[in-house]
Amino acid sequence: MVTFAPSPPPPDSAPAHIVFEHLGKTYAGAPAAALDDVSFQVARGEIFGIIGRSGAGKSTLLRTVNMLERPSRGHVRIDGADIGRLDEDGLVALRRRVGMIFQHFNLLSAKTVFENVALPLRVAGVPRLDIAPRVMALLDLVGLAGKAQAYPAMLSGGQKQRVGIARALVHQPEILLCDEATSALDPETTEQILALLRDINQRFGLTVVLITHDMSVIRQACDRVLVLDHGRVVEQGAVRQVFLAPRADATLALLRPLRALHQALPPAANEPDPGAARGAMDEASGHAAGAHALYQEIPRHVSAAG
Repeated sequence: MVTFAPSPPPPDSAPAHIVFEHLGKTYAGAPAAALDDVSFQVARGEIFGIIGRSGAGKSTLLRTVNMLERPSRGHVRIDGADIGRLDEDGLVALRRRVGMIFQHFNLLSAKTVFENVALPLRVAGVPRLDIAPRVMALLDLVGLAGKAQAYPAMLSGGQKQRVGIARALVHQPEILLCDEATSALDPETTEQILALLRDINQRFGLTVVLITHDMSVIRQACDRVLVLDHGRVVEQGAVRQVFLAPRADATLALLRPLRALHQALPPAANEPDPGAARGAMDEASGHAAGAHALYQEIPRHVSAAG
């Protein structure tokens, strides 16, 4: 049986789970900082999206949550504790509380699905008799109960990512990090994986932080979003607010592909509702008057099957 924390309160009323305070990161020899005075909070139990173009600093920021990247300046706090002050044993304990899903799955090709998911438990010294029930419960959760003895080469991309999700959950974490977890997947599989992540979030109360360059991923999965550009926070807020009233040039650029998709839809689907004109953005900003319709048309709730 898989057990996690109880379901969380809505993000607006939830306490801060992760706090970033004036975070900076500079690499030796780099012409500019990877992160520059980044400050924001992630509420307990929400799905929080970080979006930006290539080189914006998304992965660097995400990896500070489990101290795979140590900031040059500032602090990251989880439940009020400054994780930058943790010793080696403290970091090991932290990383068991923080699961991570990777873009390219990071599965061991010579190990079965069961063995890939079980590996973190074996490394942690969990008794063998306790491993099998937990692994099988997680494989059932992600829809792969019948694939326990399969090898990664026998799986589709979506199935590989489901293995990655199961592996990230083996230590029953309270935080789940998603590093471009759907960028290697086709659109239909992306919808299924995002639906699975949202189901896990709602069922177990995990705090989920995901990074992406795709606004449709943010729309389908997230409660709130932060826009990162050249290492700086340029915009953040509820997803609906950012979609309908973007302020930053970087946000408008990230929304542009969705605007083009909306304009390419057949006339019946492309027809904005009566409130769309009232919520229209200034056309000079490059944002279409049909933003409200665009926001509504992208599917939010999709099946986790597949």
